[in-house]
Amino acid sequence: MRRRRTLTTAVSTSAAVAVCAVLVSASPAVAAPADKPKVLSSWTQTGAASYDAFFAARAKQSSWAAYGFDWSTDYCSNSPDNPFGFPFKNSCIRHDFGYRNYKKAGTFSANKARLDSAFHADMKRVCARYSGATKGTCDGTAWTYYQAVVRFG
Repeated sequence: MRRRRTLTTAVSTSAAVAVCAVLVSASPAVAAPADKPKVLSSWTQTGAASYDAFFAARAKQSSWAAYGFDWSTDYCSNSPDNPFGFPFKNSCIRHDFGYRNYKKAGTFSANKARLDSAFHADMKRVCARYSGATKGTCDGTAWTYYQAVVRFG
């Protein structure tokens, strides 16, 4: 009986040591830096400086790895990326970034209107390169894309 108790104690002790080793060696979840919401906000504003900062960061995504941002994009989804030759692809990339990351953060509804406004501002900056009827066509196309995301985005 004593031998059985010693064996049971030894097995129990070994199991407890193994569990402790696993718990100690398991790495804790790495939290994103505390300024993640601030950085996300700074890259999703309507101004050209926000747009430029976002694309500078996008070019060096590895520098932002600790933040866990979702950089994926499907560009302009089911719409042309360059309708009538107007290059809206980058506007769509930044819009996707905002949508995906605010959804992941659980704060999408509080930020959607601003994200959509930033999308429109980005496209209007593209249209500012044109003049006359071409600019009018570009502005009209930008307005149509904007209305689509407001309603269906």
